[in-house]
Amino acid sequence: MQINTLILGAGAAGLMCAANAGPSTLVIDHAKAPGEKIRISGGGRCNFTNMHTDPGRFLGANPHFHKSALSRYTQWDFLDLVNRHKIAWHEKTLGQLFCDDKATQIVEMLRTELTRAGAQLWLQTALADLTHDGTRFTAHLEREGKRHTITARNIVLATGGKSIPKMGATGLAYDIARQFGHAVTDTRPALVPLTFSDQRFAPISGVATPVVAQANGTAFEEALLFTHRGLSGPAVLQISSYWSEGDTISVNLLPAHDLAGTLRTARQTHGKRNVTTALAEVLPERLVDHLSTDLPLGGNVGDLSDKRIDEITDRLRDWTLTPTGSEGYRTAEVTLGGISTDRIDSKTMMSRDAPGLYMIGEAVDVTGWLGGYNFQWAWSSGVAAGQAIVQTT
Repeated sequence: MQINTLILGAGAAGLMCAANAGPSTLVIDHAKAPGEKIRISGGGRCNFTNMHTDPGRFLGANPHFHKSALSRYTQWDFLDLVNRHKIAWHEKTLGQLFCDDKATQIVEMLRTELTRAGAQLWLQTALADLTHDGTRFTAHLEREGKRHTITARNIVLATGGKSIPKMGATGLAYDIARQFGHAVTDTRPALVPLTFSDQRFAPISGVATPVVAQANGTAFEEALLFTHRGLSGPAVLQISSYWSEGDTISVNLLPAHDLAGTLRTARQTHGKRNVTTALAEVLPERLVDHLSTDLPLGGNVGDLSDKRIDEITDRLRDWTLTPTGSEGYRTAEVTLGGISTDRIDSKTMMSRDAPGLYMIGEAVDVTGWLGGYNFQWAWSSGVAAGQAIVQTT
């Protein structure tokens, strides 16, 4: 079977690329259904993009690489596609856009676009091996107990990273990239809960509160969730991309409260009130009880000196913690790092060393913030590769 383009991976980036790569395109995936990460994302409603998408909200060794694709296919372009398919959506906090109904609407939209473009989709199909003879790629595929030989002018690596291995995530894209001379940067889980070996927060598991969390100079103001194993919630998932094992994190538990002023006023008006009772008016009571084992929160408000009030406030505004690890790829939403962008053309996503080899989506060293940014990178990089393939056909 001779085709123009073989796309490895029927996730967000692969499906988007197929919808733009023109006819004689085949997408393969080992899964039973396409777009599984789309289906489970956003609580089943898919946070498909973000109104505030900006290159500064992405990480990678080259902070400029992703600018071209993001500028040429923007969040507004994808939103226009969603609207054309009459998919109802709504905006949540911080510019996050979700489907009103089910995430599978996005998958079906992409399948419709793929079919309209003349592409084919083969599921439950595995890649046995891949070679290149200097002109074309030859892929041996295994599907439904049969072996198929495919020759293609172009190969697109869209198999993602290592996150959520229970859905079949592997390092396949990295292996193929290395086969064709590309370097792969160190990878680690990102947008992932952080853990503590002593499970110190197990007694307050389920408690959530707004915070400013910071790691290595980057801070996010969102919710923090205490879990049996450690810390989660949007604020922690965000800083996990900037944190490495051994690093401390800082948590400001009072992002919207003038606790010092509140305690000084209470000292005059409710002097007999216990300090923990006063704190429970601005923080969850179970959290205050937990903090009282480490901080000097005993006694009455009326007995607090200005110095002690400042000490309590400072500790709560800069609560320093050292996680021992993370939940790992098992629950990580994305993989940080990946195929180095040094030898990839930022406009076409094609290898500078192996003509016809394209690398897109999570497989490459571009990682976005939480909140729809990684899906936007999948759409933008997929379109960039797809359009480049059409132009070279």
